[in-house]
Amino acid sequence: MKRNVYNFFGGMAIYPSRVIEEVRKDLLEYENTGLSIFEISHRSQTFRNIIAQTENNLRQLMNIPDNYHILFLQGGESLQFSMIPINFLRNRNRPANYIVTGYWSKKAIKDARREGQVNIIWDGSKEGFTRVPKQYELQFDSDAAYVYYTTNETVEGIQFPMKPDVGNIPLVCDMCSDFISKPIDVTKYALISAHAQKNAGIAGVTIVIVRDDFLQDVPDNIHTMLDYRPHVEKCSIYNTSPTFAIYTVMLMTRWLIEDIGGLEEMNKLAQRRSAIIYELLDKNADFYKPHAKPDSRSLINIVFNLPTAELTQKFIAEGAEEGLVGLQGHRSLGGIRASFFNPMPMEGVYALQDFMLRFREKYH
Repeated sequence: MKRNVYNFFGGMAIYPSRVIEEVRKDLLEYENTGLSIFEISHRSQTFRNIIAQTENNLRQLMNIPDNYHILFLQGGESLQFSMIPINFLRNRNRPANYIVTGYWSKKAIKDARREGQVNIIWDGSKEGFTRVPKQYELQFDSDAAYVYYTTNETVEGIQFPMKPDVGNIPLVCDMCSDFISKPIDVTKYALISAHAQKNAGIAGVTIVIVRDDFLQDVPDNIHTMLDYRPHVEKCSIYNTSPTFAIYTVMLMTRWLIEDIGGLEEMNKLAQRRSAIIYELLDKNADFYKPHAKPDSRSLINIVFNLPTAELTQKFIAEGAEEGLVGLQGHRSLGGIRASFFNPMPMEGVYALQDFMLRFREKYH
């Protein structure tokens, strides 16, 4: 499958040709069942095998220990903004610590405050969300129920280069946009959540990785669907699961293992792609203005501005004419955003690089 259009949207993401071809085949019949993948029952052994394979792929890719549960839930990351504090902050006489680095971490606070005390221990809004904090800038409450942060802010294009050191406090992480894009030490986290539609699959399923002991103090008066424990007990099939979305996670994780060679190789590719565009931005700083400070730049979402709003609109429109779609910035920030999620091929990066150079020459 040869591409002549490259998807730079912040989500839905671009997908590998291999995955698209597998889906096309399985829409007609999945593994000699006589049924389309659309028709597979969530209670069937066939689907249980899909969930098991998907979980095994994730455990292999991320080296996830046995004392962590992997859940496939619905509601997107926005529901996790509520589920996390409902399970781990409600009825506690301890605060949660939130690190606010951008649009998404800020948005998570509103629902958390419905359940208990939230202390914002660092807020980058006064600087326009252009960087992540240094370790010395973080002062945690020693009795905090958990510390919450977002690894990569897709709107502003800033990313933590390393995990914050929180000591023995449970660390909870929104990892949506850089999930399975690089190796991490899962044992440093109490809970990781990520919706699938950026690196791991299609919209409709959210992956939650939660440590078993973190679930021990969950209160008993939670509505069932908002309680992690029934989903753990029923292996993510408490209710009708998002079967097709989970199936795509199986395909995407298989592609990462078999075609890419794992997360070390994926991270090398992410560094290569982003370096090409950041180098271009830095060499043409009189025309292109990166949003993020150099030590906080995202490998996934590259956000920058042009000299005028008129040029910004020309850049978006002329890029789309050349098959470079989705370059508009988030509605809350504007500007330009080029998202390089896992499957973005180098050809797409080179096409963007070439267009940016020609656009500058034309309008500067």
